[in-house]
Amino acid sequence: MNLENNVKNRKVWKFGDDVSTDAIIPGRYLTTNDPYKLAEHVFEGSRPDFSKKFSTGDIIVAGENFGCGSSREHAPLSLIGAGVSCIVAESFARIFFRNAINVGLRVYVCENSDMFDDGDLVEIKEDNIFNLSKSKKCNLKKPPEFIDKIVEKGGLLKYTKDEIL
Repeated sequence: MNLENNVKNRKVWKFGDDVSTDAIIPGRYLTTNDPYKLAEHVFEGSRPDFSKKFSTGDIIVAGENFGCGSSREHAPLSLIGAGVSCIVAESFARIFFRNAINVGLRVYVCENSDMFDDGDLVEIKEDNIFNLSKSKKCNLKKPPEFIDKIVEKGGLLKYTKDEIL
């Protein structure tokens, strides 16, 4: 994993279980694929202050089944536009997990999201996420190397283009 230089002393935005793609980006904004325009409305219904207070590089930590709901790519695109460096969750909806990788958003599985609260400062290094605010750490399930390469290239299309040419 080459993320460790990007996630040092980053703030946690904590979410619970079953965060749906509709909660991430409401359907009424799906008239664009522009990640930055979508980012203006991320979590608008559940956390109206998110897009104004979120700082580029902060991370989302969530419980189980993050990204459930529709199969739209807009949800991970909007999070990229907002500047989310990665999402750490106990589990992901399969289609969201795949869409995140396809658009170049890092996603990690951590079995104990309860050790994080809003505002905690964290660092990701190798296969661990360290909660600097509470002096605790959690192991991350490392993605296969090919997934890491896809995300490093910025998504599946860019990866495939580089591999073919």
